[in-house]
Amino acid sequence: MNPRTTSYEFLGPVGTLFITLAVPATTYALSFGCSEHSGGCPPLLATIWPSVKTSMQDPEWWKSLWDRDAALLYLAWYVYCVACWLLLPGDWVEGTTIRDGTKKKYKINAFSTFLFTMGITAGWIMRFGPQSFTFIYEKWVGLMTASLIMSVLQGLYCYALSYYGEKVLALGGNSGNPFYDFFIGRELNPSIGSFDIKSFNELRPGLILWALIDISMACEQSVRRGGSVTDSMWLVLAFQLLYVADGLYNEPAIFTTMDITTDGFGFMLAVGDLAWVPFVYSLQPRYLVFKQVELGPVYTALIVLVNFTGYYIFRDANGEKNDFRNGKNPKNLKFMETQRGTKLLTSGWWGLCRHPNYLGDLLMALAWSLPTGFETPVTYFYVSYFLVLLMHRQYRDDENCEKKYGEDWDKYKQLVPYRIFPRIY
Repeated sequence: MNPRTTSYEFLGPVGTLFITLAVPATTYALSFGCSEHSGGCPPLLATIWPSVKTSMQDPEWWKSLWDRDAALLYLAWYVYCVACWLLLPGDWVEGTTIRDGTKKKYKINAFSTFLFTMGITAGWIMRFGPQSFTFIYEKWVGLMTASLIMSVLQGLYCYALSYYGEKVLALGGNSGNPFYDFFIGRELNPSIGSFDIKSFNELRPGLILWALIDISMACEQSVRRGGSVTDSMWLVLAFQLLYVADGLYNEPAIFTTMDITTDGFGFMLAVGDLAWVPFVYSLQPRYLVFKQVELGPVYTALIVLVNFTGYYIFRDANGEKNDFRNGKNPKNLKFMETQRGTKLLTSGWWGLCRHPNYLGDLLMALAWSLPTGFETPVTYFYVSYFLVLLMHRQYRDDENCEKKYGEDWDKYKQLVPYRIFPRIY
């Protein structure tokens, strides 16, 4: 049931220990190295560290990392998300079959939580004005620290929990090395009763907080400009809120992803979901607070075109895959039979490359950065990081598929040779 992990990812225990320390450090560096208080964003990413290093020599800098009110605010936010999961209505759906032959059931109400939260937020701003919702911008660092602490605590809790009772462990997180298993995630589906910790964190606290951060940044810019908001801020706000809403609306789709079916829940997913997503993915609107870019109609239209091209590819490709998995083939797409009795698409978007949804994702990520202009690469950190992340995920997916399909996977790669970028990669 739970074989020992025999191969390492991320360069093993040393690599995962480095990432465990580097992720919080990078999150703080991007925050402190690119802000109006540090004199703006640097023209080169390499120049972030010297400014952060100088700040670290000041005792007040260390004190600024902790904010009790922000920590309580973050805790209240997390409790609110749990309460919404518990109280708001939602269907229960089955996930994929686990190695022990069972299927977990998941409550589907992430989109309802988002709509409920957006309704409260809109009502609050209409009643009390934009200045009343700038507190997230003002408590940015304290909230980020609280999310990192929550990530560590959840990673430790789930690691300890994995040793009690009969648990299904992640195939990649049962190495016996505590540093590695803490990072990767030892238990596949840590739960408290029917409350699945991994799928809950995947969509709710981080993604919806990302949307609230964006709205707070727009409110802060509005206050500074006497009530108006730049077209660049409107673009980023619209693009990112659409992305969040789309992910939450299509909540059942995550139950077939590698994060849910394969990876354990440890520090890697906890810090990614709770800290990295909301506080790194919102760098663009934060930058636009103190660097207020006006694009004009031509550049606005071009950026909109890039974003919706990416969104169309992302959504249509996922639609083809989901239809095919559910026994539908409205486009009469070609496919190949495997010895396992399953089928692999070889035409449509999935005939152009093995991961067309990643291509769409990357185009959208680029569109989120373009409204910030080209004075600093910091606002393009997300799309650069995302490219590396998706290439690594594609590599992991290929490895898993090779083990799963054997010789059939070699035949499939001949039919669909390109990985993410057709005719390029």
